[in-house]
Amino acid sequence: MNITKILTSVRTALFAALLMPGAAFAAGSPEQDVPKHFLVPPPPFSEGIFPCSQCHEGMPVNRTPRKLTQMHQNIELKHMPGGWCFDCHNPNNRDTLRLANGKTVRFEESYNLCGQCHGYILREWKAGLHGKRTGMWNGEKQYRLCVHCHWPHEPRFKPLKPLPPPVRPSDIK
Repeated sequence: MNITKILTSVRTALFAALLMPGAAFAAGSPEQDVPKHFLVPPPPFSEGIFPCSQCHEGMPVNRTPRKLTQMHQNIELKHMPGGWCFDCHNPNNRDTLRLANGKTVRFEESYNLCGQCHGYILREWKAGLHGKRTGMWNGEKQYRLCVHCHWPHEPRFKPLKPLPPPVRPSDIK
């Protein structure tokens, strides 16, 4: 095999590894099964807001995007410009969410909804690289939902003012 073919093979392998983060590490180890359902704590609903059907039961569905004035007027959707409530919330059963394919999921499975657009982050979350999870190293784990850290209607973190640096032990009087 000549040097050109070897370099081409190496470049191809490196390029593939860059496109698929983690592939180089997983190549030598058996893949672990990822559970289909994850143990998660209840979503952090605002006080008195869930189940949604307590107010929305029997209410006609208005699919027209508009500024809300009677309830939920504090919600401004900055997540996906041009989006509307029913892009994620199920208009036929307000106590569930709706995926793009029409399938409904419970709020405890909202990671499936977020993962439709944020697939890379969902894969990292499942592997424990994004978000927080607690539990046993080799046993049951509890995952935090996306909404435990990100407000779903405006998920980008607001800027934080940095804290002052720590005091050096030599400067403590």
